[in-house]
Amino acid sequence: MSVVLTPDEVAQKYGKLFCKGVYTLVDEKNGVATIIEECMAKGPVEWDAANRKRAGGALTGIRVEGTTLIMDAIIGEGDVSFGPASKTVGGQGLRSLKVDGDRVITTWVGLAGASVGIGACMPQGPGTIEAIYPDDVKIGGAHRVEVSVVTPKLVRIIYAVDDTDTKEKGASWVLMLRLAREAPVGHYLEHKIVQLNPNVPEKTTNCVSVAVSFAVAEKDIPALTEFVVDFIRKNTYSENTTLAIYQGLKVPQEVQDYGREAKERIFKINDALGVADRNGIQLIEITGKRGTIGAVAGIGCFDMGWKAAALPEDIL
Repeated sequence: MSVVLTPDEVAQKYGKLFCKGVYTLVDEKNGVATIIEECMAKGPVEWDAANRKRAGGALTGIRVEGTTLIMDAIIGEGDVSFGPASKTVGGQGLRSLKVDGDRVITTWVGLAGASVGIGACMPQGPGTIEAIYPDDVKIGGAHRVEVSVVTPKLVRIIYAVDDTDTKEKGASWVLMLRLAREAPVGHYLEHKIVQLNPNVPEKTTNCVSVAVSFAVAEKDIPALTEFVVDFIRKNTYSENTTLAIYQGLKVPQEVQDYGREAKERIFKINDALGVADRNGIQLIEITGKRGTIGAVAGIGCFDMGWKAAALPEDIL
């Protein structure tokens, strides 16, 4: 037997805790997923990161950004191993991640005090649909708990744009931050300013492209894309603006290579068109084609971290 509780019912049972949001992004083509868990404090996030990394299971990578925990996972199952720490300090880990229609089910195991995080805190966070417990569950103390957290199936979509301003007015990074803030659907994830080759003759000042990403339900992608296109068209100052769109958690290697090379080389529009066509990048001419070169590079550099903003000599 099992007990199914909504987030409100979990909060009523265990008291209001500290999770500010849970988002599960899947990339079924590549068999991977990313779980984003937002907390009100950094300490619990760091503690959870250390314990979940130690446990392994279905997680393949984990990092902390401020008070947010970002976990990379396989779609499938993995053996959770808490190691010797479980004897004295407990532990927690992800046993499995499964896609069920438009929902994702993540199953977590926790021991001792660590069971509170996955048994009582995460299940009441915004973004959770429901949590499934065994009928005799006991959380905290010396107990072991296994709980399945059900969230909507989301995907990551990246929108990258180039050539929106002129030497006299405009700033692409401002335009895209405003866009992210005003988007009516989806959950805004990241904003990246991508430094490209500053020797490009047609640049304005810094020669950058800008990209933003969202976690969004697949059914809402058309509405989000329509908003993005309309927003950029209304706010661009350039006659050469192009938008690049990519869906997925893994940017193809050829696109990454192109992005890195765009920091040093001067590409032609046809170079970018070829990379986009071979790798599933959708291109939309907002006002013209020239922005294609930087827009595709914005996709390629999106997962480079701070290096996306760097010149080649800064990275060495």
